[in-house]
Amino acid sequence: MHKVPVGVLGASGYAGRELCMLIEAHPSIELVFASGNGQRGGTMRAGGREVTFVGAEDAPLDKAALVFSALPHGASLEWVERSRKAGAKVVDLSSDLRIGNGHADVPYGLTELRRAQVVGADVVANPGCYPTAILIALAPLLTAGVIEKGSTISVSAASGVTGAGFTPRPELLFAEISEDFRAYGIGNAHRHVAELHAMLRELGADQDLIFTPHLLPVARGILATIVIRLEQPLEAPLELWRDAYSNEPFIELSETTPSLRDVVRRNIVKISAVNAANAKHPTLIITSAIDNLMKGAAGQAVQNANLMLGLDEIAGLPV
Repeated sequence: MHKVPVGVLGASGYAGRELCMLIEAHPSIELVFASGNGQRGGTMRAGGREVTFVGAEDAPLDKAALVFSALPHGASLEWVERSRKAGAKVVDLSSDLRIGNGHADVPYGLTELRRAQVVGADVVANPGCYPTAILIALAPLLTAGVIEKGSTISVSAASGVTGAGFTPRPELLFAEISEDFRAYGIGNAHRHVAELHAMLRELGADQDLIFTPHLLPVARGILATIVIRLEQPLEAPLELWRDAYSNEPFIELSETTPSLRDVVRRNIVKISAVNAANAKHPTLIITSAIDNLMKGAAGQAVQNANLMLGLDEIAGLPV
């Protein structure tokens, strides 16, 4: 069967490597190039194939029907434009084109909420990992109007170290992160806050959002704990998500709190919700778990590419 040719820019990073692995296992697309400037000439195993990294300048953009750009934030936009000029569709995994970053005209690929805009699009901005876990969890509540008006949505979320990227940094050495747990981006100023706020506004939210990320001493995965005040108590809170996501193949609901082991290497968001005891005001505690390299990056990018190329949305994606 003829396969659609695709390429990966920034293939030597964690998300890029994950993309190469997914592409090699995909029934309908094939990898025609993988760029990695810092590792050009180097190789990686993707399935049963050895992939050699080329420089971005040497990548045959015109041979790809779609290009995944997993280049760093700030460097990706130029290559999105080059890829489009070469005739390729593009899924951009950087923050350069995401909602809240000055490019509201580019479809935001939070697929379960924006599917109609993604289908057949020429360029899609792949969401950030933290926003994916948080927005998928919050959307049904905002749509239903059950969050207390003018209240504060509090999010504490922890990510594995692959979320910090492939570039070596002393603070990410094993000896520095092992047996430790710390918050970062304190002050509600993390780069994902603009993206979160922009999408919350589109969902009709008038609430404040306080987001505090943490670094986990694990390789991959995100667990977000979200606390909201309700207008009225909810007897069966998970029913909101069941109604909203009943036909979504990559959303799982759970009566018990999800863990990273439930989602690692799977392209899913797993959500649970429970009413808070011992609170003066009706309060809901939501937990949302994803694999930051799958549903938070490469898996979601493939999900978007499937829709852009007219393929089965779930093709090549582990559930």
